Amino acid sequence: MLRSDALQAIYPELEDHIVVTIMGAVAAELYSLGHRPNFFYLEHAMGLASSMGLGIALSMPEQQVIVLDGDGSLLMNLGTLSTMARYKPGNLLHIVFDNESLLSVGGFPTATSSGTDLAGIARASGVLSVKEADTIESLKESVSEALKSNTLTTIVSKVEAVSPKSFHMDLTLLENRFQFWRCLQMMRKQHKV
Repeated sequence: MLRSDALQAIYPELEDHIVVTIMGAVAAELYSLGHRPNFFYLEHAMGLASSMGLGIALSMPEQQVIVLDGDGSLLMNLGTLSTMARYKPGNLLHIVFDNESLLSVGGFPTATSSGTDLAGIARASGVLSVKEADTIESLKESVSEALKSNTLTTIVSKVEAVSPKSFHMDLTLLENRFQFWRCLQMMRKQHKV
């Protein structure tokens, strides 16, 4: 399955939720589908999208938070799985696109290419719901179930190691940051009303 096809298939589920992505291919492909102010592309901080998503989920429990991660990024911050499992925010969905490659920084193989099992690590860390998806249909179904469950969920989705046509995004990091902050502030105000 291509990551771009997977993102397109789950895009409708992302539109009204807080979304944090890792840098590189995931960010560029999501951006190409249509930017929304509730999307934050965490550039220049490889491995930390899950930590940022966890912080937002804990501070805004009334909002669903979706983190779009990659195998290379998760491997750089494996401790995030045990931290997520410790706090168990039911409003956090962690989707890991595993292409067995550090595609955005040269295509070097990651540990998942030689047997590391990210879903197994998530389970062993205590993540309450861990799913694996290797087709568009299984990914869509897993995302839909996770969003309805109010249970911390990690979905590991195997995708091909194919780069986007372009990594270019017209949105600067600072503008994305301010848009996203304003969107979160608006969501907080709406919830209080």
